[in-house]
Amino acid sequence: MTAKIIDGRKIAKQIRKKVSEKREVLELKYNVKPNITTINIGSDPASELYMKLRDNACKEVGINSSHLEFSENISEQEILKEIKTLNKDNTVHGILIQYPVPEHITPDKLMNAVTPSKDVEGFNPYNMGQTLIGDEHLIPCTPLSVLTILEHEKTNLRGKHAVIVNHSNIVGKPLTGLFLNRNATVSVCHVFTDDIKKYTTRADILVTAAGIPKLITKNHVKKDAFVIDVGIVKTKDGICGDVDFNLVSEIAGKITPVPGGVGPVTVASSLINMLITYENTIQE
Repeated sequence: MTAKIIDGRKIAKQIRKKVSEKREVLELKYNVKPNITTINIGSDPASELYMKLRDNACKEVGINSSHLEFSENISEQEILKEIKTLNKDNTVHGILIQYPVPEHITPDKLMNAVTPSKDVEGFNPYNMGQTLIGDEHLIPCTPLSVLTILEHEKTNLRGKHAVIVNHSNIVGKPLTGLFLNRNATVSVCHVFTDDIKKYTTRADILVTAAGIPKLITKNHVKKDAFVIDVGIVKTKDGICGDVDFNLVSEIAGKITPVPGGVGPVTVASSLINMLITYENTIQE
């Protein structure tokens, strides 16, 4: 049996259409165009590509997107000062920080510094806490994209065994909360997990974000499982994910490709959060 391949670009297009329509209504109501600022530190080709894709998506839906570019040698204190300035600027309706950041800068400090109401990425501890207790307002974009894909496919999470191969603050932890909020049974695997196959072969829904090419093989997957590949790795053969796509497609029920799966939906999900921070800022 061949798995159904999920078209992330199609889902993203539907999201952009809805965001554009909602933006028109809100802009007419508030008479102010949404304005989002990204802080980018240093030069990273993958980050630059992602920002370009996000800028294009913003332009399509009518959101202003600007960047503040800083040298990789900038001090942590200077970046924190810039974030504080953006927090106070009423013309800025949302703030993103492009990761990864240089090693001398602590990501958690930057996440803490962005005021919750302008936190497009949903990483501020307040927003993360709200997500974990089920009061979902600003959900981190990648977990939101996974949830959106599952909802698009009308996947009922109640009672399902979801296995996540990632325990980061950006993906694994918030996604665990989202799954638990919907009454799934969740197992979280990571680099220190002994024999991840023991867990993945029991998963109804398998989400992997390890960044290791072909980590997940046919032998890791339960028949008819829904496999969502968040990993993205550049190799000599091109871009791929964590999943050995061709082989896993033979046993999975549904699967997301890389590229063209989770990535476009993540970009589109950030637009949803931008409208939330826009309204937050205007109403404040």
